[in-house]
Amino acid sequence: MHRDEARTADSAGRVLEKPVWALGLMSGTSMDGVDAALLLTDGLTVTDIGPTLFRPYAGDERAAIAAALPAARDVLARTDRPEPIAAAEHVVTEAHIAVVADLVAAAARAGITADVIGFHGQTVFHAPERGLTVQIGDGQRLAAASGLQVVYDLRAADVAAGGQGAPLVPIFHRALVARADLPLPVAVLNVGGVANVTFLGDADALFAFDTGPGNALMDDLLRRRAGLGYDDGGRIAAGGRVDEAVLADLMEHPFFAEPFPKSLDRDAFSPDAVEKLQTPDALATLAAFTAASVAAGIRLLPSPPQTIVVAGGGARNPVLVAMIAARSGIRTVTADSVGIAGDFVEAQAFGYLAARRLAGLPVTFPGTTGVMVPTVGGVIAHP
Repeated sequence: MHRDEARTADSAGRVLEKPVWALGLMSGTSMDGVDAALLLTDGLTVTDIGPTLFRPYAGDERAAIAAALPAARDVLARTDRPEPIAAAEHVVTEAHIAVVADLVAAAARAGITADVIGFHGQTVFHAPERGLTVQIGDGQRLAAASGLQVVYDLRAADVAAGGQGAPLVPIFHRALVARADLPLPVAVLNVGGVANVTFLGDADALFAFDTGPGNALMDDLLRRRAGLGYDDGGRIAAGGRVDEAVLADLMEHPFFAEPFPKSLDRDAFSPDAVEKLQTPDALATLAAFTAASVAAGIRLLPSPPQTIVVAGGGARNPVLVAMIAARSGIRTVTADSVGIAGDFVEAQAFGYLAARRLAGLPVTFPGTTGVMVPTVGGVIAHP
């Protein structure tokens, strides 16, 4: 599909009578912690940006979540909660309850009262070809603990309707690009555990898809080899050399030639190809893998963007940002440099999506997930 029905679908929604303060929560595939952010929105435009907060996972919490990933591959339904998935869900839910309490308190000091929570939860398995995506996190428990409405399980409706269930952030990217008054066409690239791109062409064109690996392969390698959570500032990769032969083999994966929309599970790619490399070379090669896969994705777009705006954890890695610019041949900037809070875009997005759900506005579209018609997603839990 060459044009998206986002604006047409928006005009069919109810639209909120007034903007609401929406508190968005994101726990990404990098499993580093919970991002929380407030924004004032009616589900169409962003009126104001509020406080943000990051709560890192402790080592035992991260281990509990990681233990759920292999177990999740065997589930048959998104509601299945065998151990250790049930244990991980408890960890995720309690961490989110804590961060909500802290951010609500900080917001109160700024004279802000949250109206609704958008709760992504933690993705432990994503296989849309099986009609299955699993995000853990007890929305009803969060609603009871916070005293606020909670919109959660935002991917399931799209997958049930034949979509990829990802990415969900593109409609929010459109609002941010409009707020920042960036010239079109522009690509907004979020680099979390997995990388995904949103293409904004003219006023109506909205396309999005996962491009390939983000930070997950690099982060996992560093945890295994050095006990570090991530390559701070890309310093280790900066001292390494890209093994172009290994990179060429990695880029042979059939995913990169597939048309979009398309999406990935966090563990879709194996790190085995770099296991024999020294750590700096392995990290440099994996960073180049992310950059090369982004460049391959950009080549699938209907026209080249003027600018790539990088958000998410990857934006804090200047080595990776430079590689993206070099391998795509396109001006590449960080979100923060154009007035967008890059570290909290996804958290803000889930607040925005919660407001859209309350207004009856769709969150996914044919051009973003491949779903047949714009789809309203999310379950509402009442306190």
